[in-house]
Amino acid sequence: MQPLNLDTTFVTSLRCVLCGESHDPRDAEYVCPRCGDEGILDVQYDYERARPFFTPAALAASTERGMWRYRPLLPLPASAPVPPLETGMTPLYDAPRLAAALGLGTVLVKDDSRQPTASFKDRASALAVALAGLRGASAVATASTGNAAAALAGMAASTGTPCVIFVPASAPKAKIAQLLAYGATVFAVEGTYDQAFDICMAACRRMGWYNRNTGYNPYMAEGKKTAAFEICEQMGWRAPDAVFVGVGDGCIIAGLHKGFADLAALGLIERMPRLYGVQAAGSDFLARCFETGQDPLRAAPIEAKTVADSISAGLPRDRIKAMAAVVRTGGSFVRVEDDEILRAIPDLAAHTGVFAEPAAAASLAGLRRAATEGLVAPHETVCIVATGSGLKDVAAAERACAALGRHTISMSPGILTDQRLLDEALAAARPAR
Repeated sequence: MQPLNLDTTFVTSLRCVLCGESHDPRDAEYVCPRCGDEGILDVQYDYERARPFFTPAALAASTERGMWRYRPLLPLPASAPVPPLETGMTPLYDAPRLAAALGLGTVLVKDDSRQPTASFKDRASALAVALAGLRGASAVATASTGNAAAALAGMAASTGTPCVIFVPASAPKAKIAQLLAYGATVFAVEGTYDQAFDICMAACRRMGWYNRNTGYNPYMAEGKKTAAFEICEQMGWRAPDAVFVGVGDGCIIAGLHKGFADLAALGLIERMPRLYGVQAAGSDFLARCFETGQDPLRAAPIEAKTVADSISAGLPRDRIKAMAAVVRTGGSFVRVEDDEILRAIPDLAAHTGVFAEPAAAASLAGLRRAATEGLVAPHETVCIVATGSGLKDVAAAERACAALGRHTISMSPGILTDQRLLDEALAAARPAR
């Protein structure tokens, strides 16, 4: 692959989160040459030069669509082609009935289930495919529990880019079917996500494929930060008081933090929101480190097991940035049980109409627990990020509804001949609230 030339962008360097050394994008392909794979890089911008191109007026006048409206603060030249699937600018819903049920003033739902492949991961994958094209890559590859893989496969399919995916064989069937439909080469690893990640890393080094892996490719957080830009723009260039999002590898919360920090640096928002990372109790590596004060780089991996496959990670790859996102904003990690996550699926759907997969519903489960524990005040504006569609994991939704006694009611066409039976049957129809 060709070196990445970002001279025509506002990118100044890539800074290592461990040693602080800055690198030219042409010299540091993915991670810090000195610190190795743990040396995750953070993209630095010249905010003063970018400022005239990133004002509310300039963005309103932009002819670019979706997330590409924010190209002045993305690591992609203005002339670089992007995937044709329209990505970003997803709805931000006000959810007053949900807020009332939680005893809160304002709850907003950022619905990224409305992305082209039905998950938040489209933001990063769209940028990955664009960068792979810029570098002349022969193929793109990633390891994933499902959503990042589907996002990369879909974006690659839209541009005719060969795509190779490594997923744990336990990934939901709907997600694997989506990959195969897009025409990706899919390796189902008989092991964990972390093992699939390691195999993908070795394969990319061997084959020279463009590596989209979270917590390794420094540009993925840049794609994900566009959600923070959208939230604030949709709120009239204000930031919510708190944001809740499910956390597995940690790249989404790291991206949100970067986006809000960009806006604060430009003076477009007055303050940073508190960021709350919601982790499943069976995949709580970061929550443990946060509570005990243990260094995430020194903590041993855990055995991750949760119904929320998209946030299942025994060793979060973007753990340094994720921890910084929570600590620097005065937020917290919130641990929730699988039963709480499952309950949140029909809860969110019934109160807002947003049908979320388990990892996406975890944000609501975390907010409910945080509200109970007094981590958010009744007068605050809180945003939860719905990161993926419930259609990604229908079995989980069925299980959640069954636990609440929600089921179909059998009815024979012959009931029309007996008005009494029809009336009795229809009496069972009650709003599920």
